[in-house]
Amino acid sequence: MDYEAEDHETQYCFPAINSSCIKTKRSTHEYNIMYVFFSVLSVWTVFLNLLVIISIFHFKKLHTPTNMLILSLAVADLLVGLIIMPLEAITLIETCWYFGDTICRLFLIIMGMLLSASLSNLVLIAVDRYVAVCHPLLYPQKITMTRTIIIICVSWFFSSAYSIAMISISHRKYTCYGECIAMLTFALSIADLFVSFLFPCSLIIPLYLRIFYVAYQQVKVINSLMRSGKHLTEGSVRRKSESKAALTLGLIVTFYLFCWIPFFILSLTPNTKMTTAAAYFMLWMLYINSGLNPLIYAIFYPWFRTSVKHILNLSKIFKTA
Repeated sequence: MDYEAEDHETQYCFPAINSSCIKTKRSTHEYNIMYVFFSVLSVWTVFLNLLVIISIFHFKKLHTPTNMLILSLAVADLLVGLIIMPLEAITLIETCWYFGDTICRLFLIIMGMLLSASLSNLVLIAVDRYVAVCHPLLYPQKITMTRTIIIICVSWFFSSAYSIAMISISHRKYTCYGECIAMLTFALSIADLFVSFLFPCSLIIPLYLRIFYVAYQQVKVINSLMRSGKHLTEGSVRRKSESKAALTLGLIVTFYLFCWIPFFILSLTPNTKMTTAAAYFMLWMLYINSGLNPLIYAIFYPWFRTSVKHILNLSKIFKTA
């Protein structure tokens, strides 16, 4: 009886503090399952994106403007798996934030920066594919390695500045001690919705609609030439390859937007707290997306599959240039 009474006592994140948040009770079995699941998810995300980063860094043939954008996206995804997933998982499982206010503020800034950088990378990828597919003759002149790297650095800088600004002006009054959330006013939520989602989507969606249409027409013409037995020029083969790459990257964008839309709809719903199960599910959909992108590369990009084989075979990676 004493054990049952003790088991039903309310547990607090910080028992010595009167304003402490209440800790959700879980069975040992539930704790173990959740920790194993989120640990595997985090390691999976880090490992796969690390393969993408090593592949593009190591093999000189992969040093192209498009792959630099993929590299930038992979860096953001890797940091999500390395930093955001573990801390968010501990908070979700323990239902308490144990790392203090300073780490909380830093965590929110990094999370906002990575999500913003990912979306800005997708915008840059859409622009890159638009020029490559719709204006192939201008692509070598307009999209160079130097310009691409500079634009990537600028996008990361603005993502960081925007995240710092949003966290700095957000409310810091918590309902209880032991939670880590950024409370935005409705006006700031609308502004964030426009800057972080609607504006990027207004660029990405029209660009990809145009890309898909042009790519479909190009592939249709090339296939008709092949059926008629005509010899394909190098330019035709390149256009078909660019079209395939555009469709693959379009799939990545589609998955990303599919994960973003429910999250923003939920964040604007009145009287909805970010600690609810539904909100956590939507948030983790964004994180899980970071582990899906390398799978898309593996399925559709032969260069990624080949480079991964060389990386895993350590005797070959040092011989491959």
